[in-house]
Amino acid sequence: MAIKLYNTLSGNKEEFSPLDPGRVSMYVCGPTVYSCPHIGNARGPVIFDVLANLLRLDYELTYVRNITDLDDKIYQAAKEESADIKTITERYTKIYHEDIQALGVTEPDIEPKATDHIPQMIGMIEKLLQGGFAYESEGHVLFSIDSFSGYGQLSNRQQEDMIANSRVEIATYKENQNDFVLWKPSTTDLPGWDSPWGIGRPGWHLECSSMVESYLGKSIDIHGGGGDLIFPHHENEMAQSTCAHNGRKFCNYWIHHGLVNFKDAKMSKSEGNILLVRKLLENTPGEVIRLALITTHYRQPINWGDDVLNESKKKLDRLYGALRSVTDQIEEGEPSGKVIEALSDDLNTPKALAELFNMARTINSTKDKGEVTSLSASLKSSAKLMGLLQANPDEWFKTSYKDSLTPEEIETLIKQREVARSSDNFVEADEIRDRLLGLGVIIEDRDDGTRWKYLD
Repeated sequence: MAIKLYNTLSGNKEEFSPLDPGRVSMYVCGPTVYSCPHIGNARGPVIFDVLANLLRLDYELTYVRNITDLDDKIYQAAKEESADIKTITERYTKIYHEDIQALGVTEPDIEPKATDHIPQMIGMIEKLLQGGFAYESEGHVLFSIDSFSGYGQLSNRQQEDMIANSRVEIATYKENQNDFVLWKPSTTDLPGWDSPWGIGRPGWHLECSSMVESYLGKSIDIHGGGGDLIFPHHENEMAQSTCAHNGRKFCNYWIHHGLVNFKDAKMSKSEGNILLVRKLLENTPGEVIRLALITTHYRQPINWGDDVLNESKKKLDRLYGALRSVTDQIEEGEPSGKVIEALSDDLNTPKALAELFNMARTINSTKDKGEVTSLSASLKSSAKLMGLLQANPDEWFKTSYKDSLTPEEIETLIKQREVARSSDNFVEADEIRDRLLGLGVIIEDRDDGTRWKYLD
């Protein structure tokens, strides 16, 4: 089935066609490891994990996601903690891995660190200088945006708009204030590497271009990241990589996801509204957080609120409740064609999830044991594409509810369910049934009323 992806460069949804038939190269910007990841940092790994699963149905994929372990924020964190820089980067790399693995994110094929690629970065700078695309000034090497006629195409910005509301440093050593740093000098209290321009360190944008070339070549199929990276980071990457490779197109498909806001406000440390993944995991299963991150289409922002995780928990209870009706171990089946079709349409996870719920409803309503077994296998394999429903249903309900109910509370819920059923509100009725099941309570509808009992 043809995959269509929204390409930021063209502003259109395009049919995906890899440079090398049967093989796909994908690079995604990874974390800068100076603090614990927040929920906004987790959206990208989850989204591109789903895309990787989809691509691997038809292609051999090489997925690279980097670690940025040299950055002024890292050096500041080390200074504040009076700690060695390597101690900071290793600590937060470990925490990052633990947190996103708890969300069911699989490891990329290659995870390079920026500090391991300084020679490659120096080599790319030398190419840009030789080609007349860069210049030296006051110990810095800068890329001249005036040397590249395509600058601004990715972000669709005019030069006069580029400095406003963006991370562009104003400096006297720049010929054009939009020129960006390829190499900058280091003082004795900062990390530095020997180079033809003295002891210094690379600019942030150069790191990714060098690692892309090292592992995927001069041209790649997909480059991904958050929408906040379009400018200046990805715009600058595209410029320097194109110029370093004699005008060769750097990337065919630029994929960007929306950001995560908290109660209609941008998440930021200054606002005090940062939600750390690690903190959320203390009281919420990772799979619930993952579902919350894919319930909204990836290109749209998520407005995170108190109800987001509660709703995601209810949805997973309904899906696991359907699988729990199968007494035998569920074998993997063929994924639903409708789920694959939805994901192939620019990763339409909301539509794919809706199909999962359709399958769950059919499982709950049919009396044909063979159909139930077949549908359950398809449901599980379809959900796997999105990183869901891979736990044992019984274990899910045992571990995801920490509180128990008193008999009085059970009777109250059963009455609420009866009211919902009498009003034809079967979704709410199913949710109550699944909640009771999750708390170890089986209900049985009989002619003389509803009975319940605790699981043995």
